[in-house]
Amino acid sequence: MITKIQLRELLLNLESDRVERTVSTNNTQKFAIAICAFANDFSNHQQPGYLLIGVDDNGQLSGLNVTDDLLKNLGGLRSDGLILPQPQISICHFNFAEGDVVVVEVLPSSFPPLRYKGQVWIRVGPGKAVANEAEERILIEKRVSSATTFDTRPCLGASLADLNLDIFTQYYLPKAIDAESLKNDHRDIREQLASLRFFDVRYNCPTHAGVILFGKSPEFFLFGAYVQYVSFKGLTLGSEINNELKFSGDLFSILLKLDTFIETSLIKRHPVPVTVLREEIVKNYSFWAIRELMMNAIMHRDYESNTPIRFYEYSNRIELMNPGNLYGNARPENFPNVNDYRNPVIAEALKILGYVNRFSRGVARVKEELLENGNGVAEFDFSKVTVFEVKVPISSHYLAFTDPVTDPFTDPVIQLLKLLAQGELSSSEMRARLGIKHRANYIHPAISLGLIVQTIPEKPNSRLQKYKLTERARKYLSENVIKN
Repeated sequence: MITKIQLRELLLNLESDRVERTVSTNNTQKFAIAICAFANDFSNHQQPGYLLIGVDDNGQLSGLNVTDDLLKNLGGLRSDGLILPQPQISICHFNFAEGDVVVVEVLPSSFPPLRYKGQVWIRVGPGKAVANEAEERILIEKRVSSATTFDTRPCLGASLADLNLDIFTQYYLPKAIDAESLKNDHRDIREQLASLRFFDVRYNCPTHAGVILFGKSPEFFLFGAYVQYVSFKGLTLGSEINNELKFSGDLFSILLKLDTFIETSLIKRHPVPVTVLREEIVKNYSFWAIRELMMNAIMHRDYESNTPIRFYEYSNRIELMNPGNLYGNARPENFPNVNDYRNPVIAEALKILGYVNRFSRGVARVKEELLENGNGVAEFDFSKVTVFEVKVPISSHYLAFTDPVTDPFTDPVIQLLKLLAQGELSSSEMRARLGIKHRANYIHPAISLGLIVQTIPEKPNSRLQKYKLTERARKYLSENVIKN
């Protein structure tokens, strides 16, 4: 990041096309256009560009007083999905006697052209402009030379005839490109595809992203490019199968089918009377949470693998597993606060199509939705090295009213329920009173059956964590244990 001494030099250098100065603090569109233009690096400086906020055009400081809201709004420009692909920016502010300065450092993108609200912006001398077709072609050629992710590489053996171009022209283009630019776009279909990283002009073939999103038969080229759903009657893979479905074809169609399936077939709803005149609906799973987890699996999966996305529903949980573990800068210790993109073009497409609302926010909201719906805490498993897995327990609220508990249970679980009927207890307190050493003997089965939940589910490892009975457990005790 830039130093204070380097900033002083930038303030004095009024000729550089790598610097933009502004005294505005709330013109978000102006900031976003500047970031987009710097990231495209049309002049090929291969150096960062700088947006200086709190500085007049003559290099004098405006007396700005930096607020947290300003810094937060600037940070949001990276992940709000209006600039695609995501730019790489750093933000800091400096204090001077004459006022504060906020510096937004923008790195040149490896995947130009970047668009802000569907328009490609570039630096033209000290100013900015929307790129014309020739300028956009230069950016595409620059991107091709540095493309490294699998979805940007050419799908050798595929041709334009392997794509469903109607989906691209009628549904995707109007969402990806602003109406005015699209009206004036007279390029052939190959160039239009290439401008959005779906076609490789050097090899005259679609990219993997193009085949995945619009391919007539993606599995012909990428054997694992589908979602396998299986519903089991019991708790294990050996249980009898209720239903089995395969979601295949172009990703555009798969997304529509999955959306409908999760909403109408997977999510079960049960009315619960609250008063004589009012009912509430309890659900086995949160639609938004399961949908978001599925979108993450599609967005982050390793498409080089022949393994499909596994979407398994058991009687007490859902398991989602996609090939490819955490990628790039994402690590188990920083998940979900740090994210990285194995498939940046596919991630961009999901945002454009409306399946992702905001980057780097999904998992946090999933946790909130699951807690509110009574599902508890999703379990993310990073230990399998080549795959990423998440397990979502069924809602305890839903089970309490739809699935009566019946015997037999193991004696440790029954004793645990009787103990917790007297009040909330920590894990160590339960071990001491029951004389049982291993959590697997009593806590894990009780949780999986929706009988007990944590008192602080949002902080599963808290030292203050305790356990309490669910309504389902109380109902079981009253009907099967206490009265006996």
